[in-house]
Amino acid sequence: MMASNRVRFDVVALLVMIALIVTGIMSVPEALSGFGNSAVVVVGGLFVVGEMLDRTGVARAVGDQILKRGGSSEVQLLVLIMVSAGLLGSAMSSTAVVAIFIPIVLRIAAQTGIAASRILIPMSYAALISGMTTLIASPPNLVVSSELAATGYSALGFFSFSVIGLAVLAVAVLYILVLGRHLLPDNRDDDTPRRRRRTVEDLWLHYDLEEHTEAVEITASSSLAGQQLSETALGSRYGTRVLVHVRHSARDRKSISLPTSTMELEPGDVLVVAAVEQAQIERLIEEQGLRRFAGYQREVQRWTWEIGMASVLIHPDSELVGRTVVDARFRTQYGLQVIGVRHGATPVREVDNHKFAAGDSLLLHGPWSRIDALKDENHDFVMTDIAAEREDVVEAYSKAPTALLVLGAMVLLSVLKVVPLVVCVLGAAIAAVMTGCLSAERAYNSVNWSSLVLVAGMLPLADALQATGGSDMIVGGLLYSFGDAGPGVMFTVLYFLTAALGLVLSNTASAVLVVPIAITAAQTLEISPYPFAIAVLIAASAAYSTPVSTPVVTLVVGPGRYRFMDFIKVGVPLLVLTWLVALLVTPLVFPYQAV
Repeated sequence: MMASNRVRFDVVALLVMIALIVTGIMSVPEALSGFGNSAVVVVGGLFVVGEMLDRTGVARAVGDQILKRGGSSEVQLLVLIMVSAGLLGSAMSSTAVVAIFIPIVLRIAAQTGIAASRILIPMSYAALISGMTTLIASPPNLVVSSELAATGYSALGFFSFSVIGLAVLAVAVLYILVLGRHLLPDNRDDDTPRRRRRTVEDLWLHYDLEEHTEAVEITASSSLAGQQLSETALGSRYGTRVLVHVRHSARDRKSISLPTSTMELEPGDVLVVAAVEQAQIERLIEEQGLRRFAGYQREVQRWTWEIGMASVLIHPDSELVGRTVVDARFRTQYGLQVIGVRHGATPVREVDNHKFAAGDSLLLHGPWSRIDALKDENHDFVMTDIAAEREDVVEAYSKAPTALLVLGAMVLLSVLKVVPLVVCVLGAAIAAVMTGCLSAERAYNSVNWSSLVLVAGMLPLADALQATGGSDMIVGGLLYSFGDAGPGVMFTVLYFLTAALGLVLSNTASAVLVVPIAITAAQTLEISPYPFAIAVLIAASAAYSTPVSTPVVTLVVGPGRYRFMDFIKVGVPLLVLTWLVALLVTPLVFPYQAV
């Protein structure tokens, strides 16, 4: 049923549970025991932790550093992106990593001229490999560890197999640089015009607004300090307008807002001002004792996460028709500033005195929350453009240090085994909500419930195979065919069996089915079960060969405009290399010792 792709995997898992009950193989509590398995709870908690890292901008900061350090070199970018995706995925869902990195890669491709198709497959492969680095990096890892514990062995440690995963990542990066990138297609965009969302700069130019902007800081000696903004007459005296006010005082370090006429300016305040000519800004700085804000380039990204722009059309039946900005008390009613107007195709110069007409286009400036709320004001406006920067907004960026602290505590407690892993992950998920990194509703929405149902539904099947002798039958066949060839051959058989099942099943389902077979095979051969368990774990994350075996790879098909054969050409050699690395390195970490 899974191979047919006609039935959802989670539905198949539920049908498995029903089949186990109605056939009498398992009792109702036994068939439903997967929902109480700690691995399922840990997977659910990790979805919340991953959402925390995304919403607080931790993952986005990684992408920005890549762009900053990689420049326009394809080789450097490939190394940085693969390493970053591989390391970031060790602490959050691989699927989430790919979802975060796709817009980053597309932005890098647009700025460097490198085809996105040259980067997206390597990035997705590195995200897959991240599942081989830590215990929480991928659901199959938790399944394997849980099965080992259920069979009477010690569960896998947080970093117990990290050396193997890092070795695979290093070989994968080398493979992509030496051979893989020459097999990747160059699917550059054609010349067919496609509508894209306009940026803040595009909207600014469309309304023919001031050409120069600058961030200036009010010094203690400035004559503006202590004055209300309306008293400064910056517009009439210098031809400038204030767009953003940032308060950097010790009392309120992170206040970013629109300017108001009654706002009292303080030393340390930062104003983003705009003017037609740079000379006007220079005169303002000199005469008012201001200084350029040194951190403008560093903090402008953070400011755009708070303040944005949108373009709207005035509805023919709008109450605003015939009224000016002042008459309509626009700022008070909507919490947004009108900074540009187009009447037909003509930009309006005197915005404050212009009487609105049906069909006028307004450029609005203000908090993103206010812009989002304006979508519901369809009796007055028709939203035509929201600046493209809206897609990159990190809503809880101020909580990034808190998110890193929560993540670090979770990893540290897991490594030191102070409390069980499930307690560490649940504690981190609760801390994410309690510290304001994300809301409880956002936390629940971040959980991929179909994945949890899949894991919970398939886990009892592994127990059923054991109880009915199914695992012994399969193991007997494997031992009859390969038992005399040594543990290395059995390792290879289990690896490629898991990888083959992964072509038609999810990697979690593949791990659930094969890991009890691997453990039974090791017990029959009277050797440690850990090397064979690791073979299953590594193979479950090595789903490089097709674009349909895992969402981690499927997500890049559209943006990269890939064909099925692109994954075969690049993925199959990497699958073989991953096996070779695992075969050589695993016995060094987990020896084939007799038990």
